[in-house]
Amino acid sequence: MGETRIEYILQKLESEGQVRVSKLSAELGCSEVTIRNDIQKLENKGLLKRIHGGAVKEDSSISLSMIPGNITKNPEAKKRIAHQAFLYINNEDTIILDDSSVNYYLAKEIENHPEKSLIVITNSLIVSVILSACSHVTLFMLGGQIGGKLPAAMGELAVSMLSNFKASKAFISAHGVNFDVGITSIGTPQLQVKKAILDVADQIYLLVDSSKFGGGYVMVAAPLARIERIITDNGISPENRQLAEEKEVPLDIV
Repeated sequence: MGETRIEYILQKLESEGQVRVSKLSAELGCSEVTIRNDIQKLENKGLLKRIHGGAVKEDSSISLSMIPGNITKNPEAKKRIAHQAFLYINNEDTIILDDSSVNYYLAKEIENHPEKSLIVITNSLIVSVILSACSHVTLFMLGGQIGGKLPAAMGELAVSMLSNFKASKAFISAHGVNFDVGITSIGTPQLQVKKAILDVADQIYLLVDSSKFGGGYVMVAAPLARIERIITDNGISPENRQLAEEKEVPLDIV
């Protein structure tokens, strides 16, 4: 399916609550058969419900109730970061996604690219909701106490379960990036999971928007030497770009 066409259908559905095949065909300049096929595939993913001559919004109260927190903060930057991160994921990789808001957008990238078959391990409920309907993803959801701004499993049970896995790559975020000490965080149960991810993943990709550089927290989650690459947006300051170069930290700016 053409991604732009699919996005248009979903946006119209979100804003109007209902779409008509004939109208979409005229607006998008394609056949009604093409639109019907798109609608069929979207229904198979649980994103809408077909009706005669069109489609209506599927009841998505469960998914919508799980989109609080920082997902809507700096969304365009996070989308670009997620898109760049997806380029480092290969077909048949085993990856870990933590419970950060940027991984919501990375999960959407994975959802939209069925050509890559993946094993995904996560403690994030919202990532699990997105990927559970993907036939190209083998999903493992960690258990444990549920908490956090973005609902996620954390604590000793989640850490214990994670120790049973081995992943080629992990994609995580952080509260801060301090080039003197490393990845920093507040002392939360999520920090335990983040440290456990470092133990079981071969490569760690840090996904952070430019607001996360500088400052710091009392807890250090990982040294910069453990990071394969930092992916951030073009709002990063020249000073922090220079520090990354001095510390020989690979940096993707999008």
